Amino acid sequence: MIDARSYAREHAPRFRQQYEALLRIPSVSTLPQHAADVERAAQWLAGDMRAIGMDSAEVLRLAGGRHPLVLGEWKGAGEAAPTVLLYAHYDVQPAAMEDGWDSDPFEPVERDGRLFCRGSVDSKLHVMSQLKAVEALLASPGGAPVNIRVLLEGEEESGSETISAFVAQQPERVRADVAVISDGVVLAPDQPSLVYALRGIATMELHVDGPVQDLHSGHFGGTLHNPLQALAEIIAQLHDAEGRVSVPGFYDDVVEADAAERALLAHTNQWSEREWEAVADAPARHGERGYNTQERIGLRPTLEINGLGGGYTGPGFKTVLPQRAMAKISCRLVPDQDPQRIHALLQSHIAAITPPTVRSELRQLDMGSRAVTLGHDTRAMRAAAAAYERAWGVAPLYERAGGSIPVTFALQEVCEELVIMGFGTRDGRAHGPNENVHVESLERGITAMIHFLQTIGRNGELA
Repeated sequence: MIDARSYAREHAPRFRQQYEALLRIPSVSTLPQHAADVERAAQWLAGDMRAIGMDSAEVLRLAGGRHPLVLGEWKGAGEAAPTVLLYAHYDVQPAAMEDGWDSDPFEPVERDGRLFCRGSVDSKLHVMSQLKAVEALLASPGGAPVNIRVLLEGEEESGSETISAFVAQQPERVRADVAVISDGVVLAPDQPSLVYALRGIATMELHVDGPVQDLHSGHFGGTLHNPLQALAEIIAQLHDAEGRVSVPGFYDDVVEADAAERALLAHTNQWSEREWEAVADAPARHGERGYNTQERIGLRPTLEINGLGGGYTGPGFKTVLPQRAMAKISCRLVPDQDPQRIHALLQSHIAAITPPTVRSELRQLDMGSRAVTLGHDTRAMRAAAAAYERAWGVAPLYERAGGSIPVTFALQEVCEELVIMGFGTRDGRAHGPNENVHVESLERGITAMIHFLQTIGRNGELA
């Protein structure tokens, strides 16, 4: 037997092949027509867990759950050793050629040192980094120095309701000394970073109704309030001219960052600026005055309009006044903001500003998730920093991420420490067309996970 790092290097070509095989499974959790593909991915992962020598591997289905969890366990380190829970998600966002892809979104294609495929960075990179690190450790002398639980989710991109229920109902099956959530990205291919805070999220739909049916715009135009127009007028009142949310009470629970934290985050702003210029490239920046790009992303809450619907949008023209219009709204939340309270505040404000000529209803789409702060000097975070430095050759910087990982708050309740370890890069176009990953990211992810688990298990104590 050889050591884990040598094993990983020797088997790197096979690891790449397995990674691509998983990418070819279109495990889109939001679309019912892909339910069988999500199931197929779950079975593939459970089979791989068994093949690499884990003691058990189950595809778990909860009553009322839409997609399965996959739970694997290895207890070979003994009762005195710490237990580490590894989490990632294997479901992906929808993708189609007409979205702007340059190649089949579910067929991995390498171009210029990058692998293009849906899920390549979000988040099958992390699934495979975890599994192949575990494989390498189990194949090395003495096996892994920690007991391992691997929990893989199939609906992170569509609400995480099943895993939240599972953690609440069976906490003993996920309890651990340390939990590692593998998701997200680092600042740049040559500069790793560690996320110590995530924003929460609340999602809603705003429905505006007017007449009892679609109407001829010539016969009825000028006699009623067009629901699309009314919707636009309501939405326009949710922000002020400088991009600050104008819903009363929205900022009541927001705690301002102190000077030390703003100084810590200042080191990462240059990468946030570069990503904005390379990916967003809008005519000009827009947002709260007094905050730089990284602070707007990590420190401040937002209210965004994610989609609009209503009326006729097909080819040609249809002179119709629509019966109804709809907007999808999401709020990214910071610590101390409660998703339920935010929904209630928006509901009250929208009711107050809805004109009497139409009816409005704000529907909550899910329970939302709170923001999470992990701290940047915990024992697990120090072990993660050492792992990143081993894999990249450069010490990581620290950042607050703008995104949300719904399961984080639940896992904090059952695990003593939690750390987030992402291995993709910001230029990977997650959720968009031509999602991609630098080909060396898988090797770095595996190396980092091996080193992290070895560090946590050193002498049977947390490092």
